[in-house]
Amino acid sequence: MIEIAPKSKVEYGDFQTPLELAKKICHKLLELKVNPNIIIEPTCGIGNFIQASAQLFPSANKIIGVEVNQNYLEKIRQSSWISQDQRIRIRQENFFDLDWSTVIKKSNVSDKILILGNFPWVTNSQQGMINGKNLPKKTNFQNHTGLDAVTGKSNFDISEWMLINSIQQLQKHQGYLAMLCKTSVARKLLNYIYAKNLNLAYYATYGIDAKRYFNAAVDACLLFCKIDLSSTNYFCDVFSSLEADNFYRIGYRNNIQVRNIDSFDKLKNLHNPNLGLKWRSGIKHDCSKVMEFHKIDNKLINGLEEVVDIEDKFLFPLLKGSDIAQNRTTSINRYVLVTQRYIGESTEYIHKSAPKTWSYLESHSKYLDSRKSKIYQNSPPFSIFGVGLYTFAPWKIAICGLYKKLSFRLIGAVNGKAAIFDDTVYFISFDDEQTASQTLKLLTSLSATDFYSSLIFWDDKRPIKSSILNSLDLSALAEELGINY
Repeated sequence: MIEIAPKSKVEYGDFQTPLELAKKICHKLLELKVNPNIIIEPTCGIGNFIQASAQLFPSANKIIGVEVNQNYLEKIRQSSWISQDQRIRIRQENFFDLDWSTVIKKSNVSDKILILGNFPWVTNSQQGMINGKNLPKKTNFQNHTGLDAVTGKSNFDISEWMLINSIQQLQKHQGYLAMLCKTSVARKLLNYIYAKNLNLAYYATYGIDAKRYFNAAVDACLLFCKIDLSSTNYFCDVFSSLEADNFYRIGYRNNIQVRNIDSFDKLKNLHNPNLGLKWRSGIKHDCSKVMEFHKIDNKLINGLEEVVDIEDKFLFPLLKGSDIAQNRTTSINRYVLVTQRYIGESTEYIHKSAPKTWSYLESHSKYLDSRKSKIYQNSPPFSIFGVGLYTFAPWKIAICGLYKKLSFRLIGAVNGKAAIFDDTVYFISFDDEQTASQTLKLLTSLSATDFYSSLIFWDDKRPIKSSILNSLDLSALAEELGINY
């Protein structure tokens, strides 16, 4: 997301907001009729938001900056602009230990509070990679359960936790939140507010050029929230920039977050997530060096650059997500070992039916046994996931979840064997080509494209999700298009 930086810089999200941008944001808040009595920047860094808000909000009674870095605090205290403004109070404290009652002490219910700034753009997994300690206490605040928590959905942006904490504090007051953050985080915060039925008067995002201001290749925005003591307006107006007037509205339909509610409402008759047709993800094995192969001069080469001699029985043609997205589906020279026909199946039968394959797996067991995901614990040796009868169907329609385009591909068997996908691919299976072709025609229709586009957030890491794909009622779509299905 951000160019290589020292550990301390990454750990504390130490990417300072330029004064130019801080002033632009404060001007925008004035346009939005923001009139705070108290301004708080909970991670104020070198104080550019403090300086900008002091200049542009003369009616504010208090301006409070909180920062953990002593060197930054000294820099602020030595600045000429702070000595001229008696409203400003600066204190050293870590946000994760912050006692809000001491920050907002003596405030009245009628006081309007503005929480302003730029929280760290770093995830808890990134902190883990650098052994960072700048984290909140571990709690399952996203309420993930089961496999979602085990397989990585429990990863979160540190700013998400900090934004939630800030919103919770504002529930006790009238006020505003104006924070720079990733656009995906802004949507997650809206989901949290919606799920918890918290007070929310208005919610909007304004696109920010993160490359220009932070040299960061990420979709970022100014998140603006207005909180009062009674409103529950669960939508988000999305503006392309601080200067833009036009917007589209994210909202909720059928208890799901919809990217564009106006577009969705025009096609809402196509929404039915409780259908028999089910999109599934490809095989997950987490050990490509052992489980995946190339064929070179008719020799099988694994990811360790070893020539491998095994039986064909458990070897299947493999298509990666990039192959599907870029339509490289006619010439396949990659293969994968499929050790099970369904999740949890004993793998002992490989020993008898394919002894060379079993010997190969045993000789590389150190790689397979060291897979970190908990899903492999207490499973048969050499287990995989994302496998079932659907895996071995002769016809499939596939799409890569990582690419920012709806590109459906019809894939048939290869040399009499079912094509297998990696776990970045979603697919549906068919026993015959005719049904598969009819379904592809429906999926590539303008109505299907518009329907999916109303739901997909293209800036997500994996924008295309099985839950979205499964929500299209193909029978209703066929009826609308006059196609027998």
